[in-house]
Amino acid sequence: MNKTKNAVFSYSFLFPSAILTLVLGIYPIAWAFRYMFYNYKGYGEARFTGLDNFSRVLHDSQFWDSVVNTFVYAGGKLLLSIPLSLLLAAILNRGLRGRHLLRAVFFMPTVISTAVMAVVFFTIFNSYNGILNQFLIKFNLTSSGIDWLGPKHAMLTVILVAVWGAVGNYMLLFLAGLQNIPEDVYESSALDGANKVQQFRYITLPMLGPVMQMVIMLAIITALKGYESIMVMTEGGPAGKTEVMFLYLYKLFFPVGGNGASAQVQEFGYGSAVAFVSALIVGIISLVYFYASKRMNRTD
Repeated sequence: MNKTKNAVFSYSFLFPSAILTLVLGIYPIAWAFRYMFYNYKGYGEARFTGLDNFSRVLHDSQFWDSVVNTFVYAGGKLLLSIPLSLLLAAILNRGLRGRHLLRAVFFMPTVISTAVMAVVFFTIFNSYNGILNQFLIKFNLTSSGIDWLGPKHAMLTVILVAVWGAVGNYMLLFLAGLQNIPEDVYESSALDGANKVQQFRYITLPMLGPVMQMVIMLAIITALKGYESIMVMTEGGPAGKTEVMFLYLYKLFFPVGGNGASAQVQEFGYGSAVAFVSALIVGIISLVYFYASKRMNRTD
């Protein structure tokens, strides 16, 4: 009897979480899975169309352009944020005066709302009266303002904003990994004549391997799924130059901009198919990286 009471008492704590998971997690996935096979605009009658939505996805050049943009965005973010966060972690792991304050400063962007962060950077990079252009013109670094959010520089700009928001989080993870490396390993290598560069290459990097794999996996997933700052800063423009996969998906469910003939229309059925294909792309890339990292561990 006591066991039954304990079980009921224990499951009563899990019940609210189970309900939330069912309502906010499982049900929306099941709903989207159903409407992948329907022509449904969010109102009126849903018409069954079989695999037509998936056929449309395969021939949707705008979607595949957004996939290419996603890879460019994710690749740029990873190539800049991972080395920079590792460098910052290595510097702040030393007995530097004020290092605790610096750690807090670098970590601060992680706790700031993405939308707020994007609005601030929009005012900085605004092509006409942005703070950065005013600074460059004032100090004669350029004769006219640079179109930071134009076709030529927009992708680089949103990548830099993404790096600014991610570095602090990855730095903290690398810092935790560095602090778990025994100090006597460095002392022994120093006695054997190893310099700082050799210690970093042959001791720090190999012993950071598990943390590095976790950080790269986290960075890949967040970069492939990221779109919030881009939506605020450029809405995918100009001319789709910064439209990434999940921003394109967002617009299918929540149309933005346009009036009259140019207004976008909600497409829940097609959007569900795009969501499935997008999730499949992210899943495949994550599995490939996971498999490759396991193979590297076996080789080591």
